[in-house]
Amino acid sequence: MCHLRKSLYGLKQASRQWYAKFTSVLTTAGFQQSRHDYALFTRTKGMTSIYLMIYVDDILIMGNDETAIGDFKKYLHAIFHIKDLGAPKYFLGIEIARSEQGISLSQ
Repeated sequence: MCHLRKSLYGLKQASRQWYAKFTSVLTTAGFQQSRHDYALFTRTKGMTSIYLMIYVDDILIMGNDETAIGDFKKYLHAIFHIKDLGAPKYFLGIEIARSEQGISLSQ
């Protein structure tokens, strides 16, 4: 990882190279990139679905199986240095509120 950091940080194309690396890791893990929004990746195996949104260096992971999401986070952590911030409260300026009735989004 140290070698990778030295080769990326400080370069004008660093963000593009990081995105290319991250995309290749996701496709290797079975994710498909959306043709309509390149920041959206999806993976469906049987009844389990995982959705991943990327914005700069923020990653939002959601799905219908907590165990599969946890395993995927461990996989990402083995390759990249990531920090799990828990359930989102804000993403891209949108407030995400959870309640008994469901999820509410407001801007």
